Amino acid sequence: MRYFLELSYKGTNYHGWQRQPNANSVQEVLEKALSLLLKEDIQITGAGRTDAGVHAKKMFAHFDFSRTIDAVNLVHKLNSFLPWDIAIHKIHEVIPEAHARFDAFSRSYEYHLHTKKNPFLNDLSWEFKQNLDIEKMNRAASVLLKHSDFKSFSKSKTDVKTYICDIREAYWEQKEEQLIFHITADRFLRNMVRAIVGTLIEIGRGKMSEEDMEQIIEKQDRSKAGFSVPAHGLYLTDITYPQNIFRNGND
Repeated sequence: MRYFLELSYKGTNYHGWQRQPNANSVQEVLEKALSLLLKEDIQITGAGRTDAGVHAKKMFAHFDFSRTIDAVNLVHKLNSFLPWDIAIHKIHEVIPEAHARFDAFSRSYEYHLHTKKNPFLNDLSWEFKQNLDIEKMNRAASVLLKHSDFKSFSKSKTDVKTYICDIREAYWEQKEEQLIFHITADRFLRNMVRAIVGTLIEIGRGKMSEEDMEQIIEKQDRSKAGFSVPAHGLYLTDITYPQNIFRNGND
């Protein structure tokens, strides 16, 4: 039987999603909890790999188990057992071929920054006090939708076969002293959102022009883009899947 975990986590205390030696990861904590409660060695596959310090409001991962699961009971047990910064929302029974990473239609991220000192946002948003031209940043963000190759915003040392991504939305929203960048695509490259946000901030503070965004993308050179913003303002907010992979509907 294959199951999808639907969960969220605060990434502050973790060295990212992926299991790795000598570092605390979300994947490792979940695998240990599932293996203990189900009394079977459980390995999980995530929908993606968030970096150290990045948060997830909605994340999915799949695992296989030899027997039928009482999903409601297991959710309750997991939430009682897991640390406070990881929460399981649902367990979905899916078809055997379903894959948390490869079957995803789209992924959405938000980047949060605040313009005034706020002790309650310290590790959940990046404090940035300089004035920003939001209209200019939104016009530059709209340029992303016209392109498909985003090598300029990818970490340079990466093993991906293609830099092609289908960006479906990209815009800034202002809520009082908070600024939130929204972006949705079929896939993302390593460090891509943080590099895009850093570039848009450089445009918003007048260090780069709107026209520079077009040239940065076309040159396919990471050194031409802006800086990479800190991880603690980044959130994975949604992942969508085709309904036919869920046994009882994705409710």
